[in-house]
Order: sequence, then C-alpha cells, then structure tokens
Amino acid sequence: MWNAIQAIRRRLTTQVGRKAVIGIPYGWLLIFFLVPFLIVLKISFSNVVLAMPPVEPILTWGRDQVLQIRVNLSNYTFVFGDRLYVAAFVNSLRVAAVSTLLALLIGYPMAYGIARAQGAWRNILFLLVSLPFFTSFLLRVYAWIGLLGRGGPVNAILMHLGLIQEPIQLLQTDFAVYLGMVYSYLPFMVLPLYSAIEKLDLTLLEAAADLGCRPSKAFFAVTLPLTREGILAGCLLVFIPAVGEYVIPALLGGPDTLMIGRVVWDEFFANRDWPVASALAIVLLLILSVFVLLLQKVQAGEEEPS
Repeated sequence: MWNAIQAIRRRLTTQVGRKAVIGIPYGWLLIFFLVPFLIVLKISFSNVVLAMPPVEPILTWGRDQVLQIRVNLSNYTFVFGDRLYVAAFVNSLRVAAVSTLLALLIGYPMAYGIARAQGAWRNILFLLVSLPFFTSFLLRVYAWIGLLGRGGPVNAILMHLGLIQEPIQLLQTDFAVYLGMVYSYLPFMVLPLYSAIEKLDLTLLEAAADLGCRPSKAFFAVTLPLTREGILAGCLLVFIPAVGEYVIPALLGGPDTLMIGRVVWDEFFANRDWPVASALAIVLLLILSVFVLLLQKVQAGEEEPS
C-alpha cells in the first residue's frame, strides 16, 4: 500500500513538473505577446480623440447600464484604401526580400566555410560572426553614418583607388539601406545555415564524386537540397524583422525611403493616430504570419515519410 502511494506521488510530482516546465514559455507568450496583441487589436477598432490616451474606449456603459460595444472598421478600410500605406507595405516587402536574398548569397559561403574549417579556426570564425551581438544595434547602425559620409573612409578609399574623382552620395540612398540591412541581419542568416551545413553527411558528396558528379553539380544536387531547412529558417529570421525595420531606414535612408515601420512610427508619435497605427501593425502581423505558416507547411512536408 505504501509503495502504491509513493508511486502515485512520484507520478503526480512528475506531471506537475512537466506542466510547470511547459507552462513557463506559454506564460511568457501570454504576457508579452498575446496581451499586447489584444491591446493593439482593441485600439485598431477604436476612434481617435483629443485625450490621453488619444483613443475612444470600445466598451462603454449606456444610460440603461447596458454594456455597449463600438467597433470601428474604418481604420482598416482607410489603410487598404490609401495609396501611401499600400506603397509602404509593398516597398517594405521589396526591401526585405532583396535584403534577404543578398544576406543569403553572402551568408551561405560564410556558413559553408565555417562549417568546413578546422576545430580551432571554426571557433574563431564562429566568434567573429557572433561578435556584433555584443555591440548595441543602434551604435552599429550609427557607425555606418560616419563610414558612408562624404568625408568618411569609404569615399576616401574610392578616391584613393581612382574609382571616383570627388565624394559621392552614399548616405540617404537605397544602397545604404540595403547595406545596413544585410550587415545587421547577416548573423541571423549564417547561424541556421551553419547548423544545417555542419550536420551534412560528407559521404554523400564522396559518393557523388565517385559517380562522376562535378563539385558544382554536387553542390546543387546534394548540398543545397539537404540544407534547405537552414535556408528557409535563415531567410525567415532575416525577412521578418527586415519588413518592420525602422531604425535603419530612418538613419541611413533618405526622405523618400518609405517603409511600414517608419509609417507606423509617424502615425503613433507624429500624427498621434493610434487606431490607424494599430491597424497598420495588425495588418503587418497578418502578412508576416502567412510567411510563417508557409515555412511550417514546407517543414512539415519535409518531415513526412516518402
């Protein structure tokens, strides 16, 4: 009897421990994601007023003490009907897609070189890739202002090499925005690619070489498909924050650099139109959710047995 009681106690303790461990991340998501999301969603259905906060409450009590719900859908119709917001969404997706492609083209050789390096060199190279994380993101972006300025070292090097005769405009251009995007988010591309390439079975490449497959063909036929999951993960980690980026376009881009992160900032703090800004944020989140669902679908298809 005592042994049965002890067994039941251990089982209950194990179940409670497992639920507690699982409940911690769920609690984190509930507090820091779901609750703020619901607050922003509520604001997106309200009207703007001259008050603090500048939003009209959705839930109000009527004269008969009846709870009334006022939902305003005009914020979403205004977002989709205004060409400025549509252009901001399209331009943000374009800049994020190009930045992701550039990061992939640069990051894949870097990750491949790190994964194939010797033990000591691999740790050093891996540290160099991770080193930017030890510096503030804002300071790293500010550093490019001095580097790309007319009197900066980039223009000085180009003039010294004879490629230009006088300083050229590098700041406040699309080139500066793409450069800042790729530089800032390149580690997010390299790390999942490195993890995927490191797990690659080298005997498959040896078998391809024995069958007469050239290295370039073996790369596209063997290496690239087997690292597809790392490519998708890296592209997702770069694309999602790049779409809503605000700091890089604001500091390195020009006044014509229209991205949705900057538009949301202006609506919140310049125009103080919180409902429209919240509607923009909700639409952006829904757009990014589509890409996340596509990634999950692709990964689920790869895990299914053939």
